[in-house]
Amino acid sequence: MGTRGPTTGGEPVIDDQWEVRRQGSPAANQFKPYMIAVEVTKEEADVPETIRLTPTEMLSRLMPHILEMESQADGKRIAIGIAGGPGTGKSTLAAELVAMLNAVRPGSSALVPMDGFHMKHAKIEAMGQTEFKGAPHTFEGAAFVSFLHHLKHAREAVNGPGYSRKIEDTVDDAFTVDPEVRVLVVEGNYLLLTEGPWAGVKAQLDYAVFVHVPRDTVRERLMKRHGEEGLFTAERNKAHIERNDLPNYDLVESSRERADVVFELEVSG
Repeated sequence: MGTRGPTTGGEPVIDDQWEVRRQGSPAANQFKPYMIAVEVTKEEADVPETIRLTPTEMLSRLMPHILEMESQADGKRIAIGIAGGPGTGKSTLAAELVAMLNAVRPGSSALVPMDGFHMKHAKIEAMGQTEFKGAPHTFEGAAFVSFLHHLKHAREAVNGPGYSRKIEDTVDDAFTVDPEVRVLVVEGNYLLLTEGPWAGVKAQLDYAVFVHVPRDTVRERLMKRHGEEGLFTAERNKAHIERNDLPNYDLVESSRERADVVFELEVSG
């Protein structure tokens, strides 16, 4: 079967080997593109758009897109996933995004952290997996997927668990999603994995964002974070980062192509 591009009248003609794609700079045209028809392979179509910018610019680009998605959802809840490896700053960015959305539409957005679904520390100890705490198998992944599904359809207030780095354990009823919330900002490392129960997360997300920060920057950030918590020695923290955190970072990076958009952040540290 042949393929056809735009007609002489300027309107794209699409058949099974063509798709509508954006033309021009991704940074300039992400949310208000004009369209052309181009021939693409399936592999090209599956690759998410990658944009390099600062954290502030990332939030500025996400805001109008999410507000438009909310407006078009006809009152249904939408879930925006913010994925990325440990130390990429995704938790801070997700919290800032929620604050910005609520400043425009008060009470419309809530933060839903994946970290609250760590297994209880006592359970991880009983499994003999304390050295690998934070790896995918030390989370209640199936419970997290079930919780997201419930949140998407709940009409009552729902409490959710959090995680405290001060006590290295989960905290029950750490946050509440009120009935009027329309946008769930879900953040966590493993939102886009395909292994085990994590494969069910992506189906609960209406839009998936991946945050990338260079590996060396992540190593420095994690050393600083662990040091500020003051729970362990510098030697222990370094060993944990090299044995556990950085392999988790690498695993998460392998899932980035499942996102709708990848933001490669320009950061100073």
